[in-house]
Amino acid sequence: MSEFEELVDSHYQALYRFGFSLAKNPDRAADLVQQTFCVWAQKGHQLKDRSKAKTWLFTTLYREFLGHTKRSKRYAEEDISEMDHQLPIVEHDNARSIDAKRAVELLQELDETYRAPLSLFFLQQHSYKEIAEILDVPIGTVMSRISRGKEQLRTKVNKDTGRNIISINQQNSNHG
Repeated sequence: MSEFEELVDSHYQALYRFGFSLAKNPDRAADLVQQTFCVWAQKGHQLKDRSKAKTWLFTTLYREFLGHTKRSKRYAEEDISEMDHQLPIVEHDNARSIDAKRAVELLQELDETYRAPLSLFFLQQHSYKEIAEILDVPIGTVMSRISRGKEQLRTKVNKDTGRNIISINQQNSNHG
């Protein structure tokens, strides 16, 4: 198996989940991952320290997402009102306050500024340092965005369930 195939096998699923958390669209997420691996095929040889390939891939995907977002603001692709029929139907189980799928759905409603670091931290289990490298922001900014994002997510969860839930604060604090 080639190095490229090993890289795809090792990181495709995690990159797709990150892309989906950013783009909120399975096709767009797949496109982001494909573009990320295309960039790797063109420029990956320039990375001297192969142990940093994972961080490089996540950073590249994030930059591809930002570039697409910037372009799409200039050239709107579709009217959101035409997309209502494609939104998932959410069935609530009143016996549970919230499940993981619903938490991820609520995460998708957050602004990208908070969604990206929260997704990388909770869903992909990156450290604060790795997130700072991927997003190209200082580690203090990552910590601040995760903290504010958790508070926004907690507010959405509480509103969604109609009651307060246990704090999501310290469950993964050993990642920093």
